[in-house]
Amino acid sequence: MTSLVENAGCASKIGQEDLKRALSGLPRVVDPRVLVSSDTCDDAGVFRLTPRLALVQSVDIFTPVVDDPYVFGEIAAANSVSDIYAMGGRPLTALSIIAFPIETLSPRIMNKLLQGGIDKLREAGVAVLGGHSIKDREIKFGFAVTGVVDPARMTVNSKARPGDVLILTKPIGTGTLSFARQIGRAPASGLAEAERSMRELNRAAAEAMTAAGVTTATDITGFGLAGHLGEIAEQSGVEVEVHGAAIPVFSGVLDLIREGVISGAVERNREYASRRVKRAKGVSEELETLLYDPQTSGGLLIAVRKSKASALLAALHKKGVAAAAPIGRVTRKGPARIVLRLRPPRP
Repeated sequence: MTSLVENAGCASKIGQEDLKRALSGLPRVVDPRVLVSSDTCDDAGVFRLTPRLALVQSVDIFTPVVDDPYVFGEIAAANSVSDIYAMGGRPLTALSIIAFPIETLSPRIMNKLLQGGIDKLREAGVAVLGGHSIKDREIKFGFAVTGVVDPARMTVNSKARPGDVLILTKPIGTGTLSFARQIGRAPASGLAEAERSMRELNRAAAEAMTAAGVTTATDITGFGLAGHLGEIAEQSGVEVEVHGAAIPVFSGVLDLIREGVISGAVERNREYASRRVKRAKGVSEELETLLYDPQTSGGLLIAVRKSKASALLAALHKKGVAAAAPIGRVTRKGPARIVLRLRPPRP
């Protein structure tokens, strides 16, 4: 299936620069019940029903990132529901959205794809109520997901504070590996690691995060680590520091980047996000490039108070989120900036 698409997975999304231009000038939502809208670049919209209950809604759809239709269905579902987890919400229902070349591919492939998505959402406790399908030359699949959240406990982009520790719950590098697969350069070990990770729900990470009282989080998807962390920095009005040596990375990804296996999606992300990134002395160019790698079904990026960071890491590992690692910190109030260092500076 990946041979039938130009860009795989979240790399098929419109870049941040183009998206902001396309959305500029559109009317803002003016409704006191709307707690979170697209204005803040959060992961989902939030609509208050009662003082203690709000709807969380999001939609996500993309092209195949693997060739097995069932596995792609699982990945698409895990990616779609992740936005609800990133807001601290509990997903309840979903509607499928599929574009499929029904005249050239067997309906059995579409069936397997849908089955994978339904099974993964069942694992998440989500009821798939129906969906919509259209004919298209490329396969595109995803879900519109609805959940609930207590407004007092939701996690957003705008509450990171100086001293917070940044924790990433999954390795990165799916964009580079997906592109390498398309051109026959991907290492088998890295592909296997990435496939397992992309199929994994962010539910356990979200449960640990919510229990720790976290107020700021996002999930790392198509805009890459720099793009999504940059939104936290922008909305919170802070400067952050990322420690490159601490970032969990899938096997072979840095070698591929070093060899020039870099997709157009990476360059689109770099074009927008690099204005916020300052690479410190001793940090390689490939490590900075990694920050722009578009993720498919990536992990949560959590900003947690320093006093709670160790306990949260322990809780994440206990819940099986083995890759979770501290990758940096919020340094100070100020213009949004990401300082990329190899390691933390000495005290």
